[in-house]
Amino acid sequence: MNDTNTEYLSVKIASMLPYLRRYARALTGSQTSGDTYAAATLEALLEDRSVFEMGLSSDKVALFRAFHQIWASSGAPVELDEDGIHARAQRHLARLTTNTREALLLHTVEEFSVDEISEIMETDTSEIEHLVRVARKEMEDSVKGRILVIEDEAIIAMDLQDIVADMGHAITGVARTERGAIDLAGKEKPDLILSDIQLADNSSGIDAVNAILKASGDIPVIFITAFPERLLTGERPEPAFVITKPYSEEQVRSAVSQAMFFSSTETLNA
Repeated sequence: MNDTNTEYLSVKIASMLPYLRRYARALTGSQTSGDTYAAATLEALLEDRSVFEMGLSSDKVALFRAFHQIWASSGAPVELDEDGIHARAQRHLARLTTNTREALLLHTVEEFSVDEISEIMETDTSEIEHLVRVARKEMEDSVKGRILVIEDEAIIAMDLQDIVADMGHAITGVARTERGAIDLAGKEKPDLILSDIQLADNSSGIDAVNAILKASGDIPVIFITAFPERLLTGERPEPAFVITKPYSEEQVRSAVSQAMFFSSTETLNA
């Protein structure tokens, strides 16, 4: 690969890195652990970039395939000596069918096609379809709970309520402002928070979530934003679960199931 191609590829990888890091964090439930896998992938690519010369369907597929080669060889998604939420996550993961979460995340959150996931995970498309079906069932059946929606757009809030209610979860309330969200969480502690970033009175969904977590302790959180790359810079603590607007129902269902199943509480310190 000549210098021009190498420079071009470096720029391409940099543009895709926020999404690889999002995926890695969703797999591990931890920014630190997820970034460790992403960094290991980049280090491997410094030594060997042949994955980009294999004729795969896109450079993004090639990058995620390189990640999966690291991931599959490591054997454990989080450190075995972790405690608290990470220990619970490890116990949960041990009960899942192998490769199901990976396939579901790639398909729903990262929006790869079945054919692309087949290339990334190096297995046939029928197996990928089976893994996605199994993952949905195992996760949606495993945990039911109470969800607080923090969203200032009424139509979106109603849509989110319908989706999570259809999954069997209860809604503790819908808040349009930071103060409203804190008050609702104080009345009834939710099992999960689904939050927009910018709220009705120009207050911050991030600030609301951080205040709730400070008062209530471990609660998994999913942020919704039209600009996920702004949250995925690596310059400060970041959320483990981020949904991009406009979202699909499948993305919401997948993120809610995995966040509650994995009990990730990582958020942003604004």
